[in-house]
Amino acid sequence: MVDAWVSRGAGTGEAVGAVLAEVEDRAQWRSRLLRAGRDLFAAYGYAHTTIEQLCAEAKVPARAFFQQFTSPEALLIALYDEVATRGLRASEAVLLSDGVDECAAEERFRRLFDAYVQAVTEDPRGARVAFVEVLGVSRAVDDHLAMWRTMWSEFLACEAERAAERGEVGDGDQRVAVMVMTHSVDELLAHHGRRPRQITPDRLTEELTQLSLTMLGPP
Repeated sequence: MVDAWVSRGAGTGEAVGAVLAEVEDRAQWRSRLLRAGRDLFAAYGYAHTTIEQLCAEAKVPARAFFQQFTSPEALLIALYDEVATRGLRASEAVLLSDGVDECAAEERFRRLFDAYVQAVTEDPRGARVAFVEVLGVSRAVDDHLAMWRTMWSEFLACEAERAAERGEVGDGDQRVAVMVMTHSVDELLAHHGRRPRQITPDRLTEELTQLSLTMLGPP
């Protein structure tokens, strides 16, 4: 009787241990798949990467993918959001930093772009995925990028209006200039994603700063 009870208890303990191990693995599946997507999309391209390859790279069971993401596009969007959010947080930190309110427009734009560029290019794989591999994938991905672009346009429009109020740039309707500026940011970052050695983050910052001031026009 005692032996049988111990045997059943040991079996139950093993079952519980297996369940706990499964729960722990599931908690890591998303981060593993994100890492695998970042590596494989950057190295071989989104269009040439399969779900099977992602699962093999992430060392997760095949069923894990659709428990975490509805589609490969959802994984791609999640990777984009990681990079874009990092850039947004870096820019927000600059606006909250000491002394930035007293900066002239050129220095203010330079600080904002520098923080953003450094954040989004910190990981070359993430930059490649976020600014190159997302292009031309689908209408859903394009719509998601447009949503972010609209948010950035509003963000930069506020900065343009602030500079205009201080008499540092033109005081006309800056919406078109800001829209073009936002697309220019994406274009330059895509160029960096394809050829990171040709256009460095510092050069990106300088190009974006001068481009912004030119587009906004003289006071």
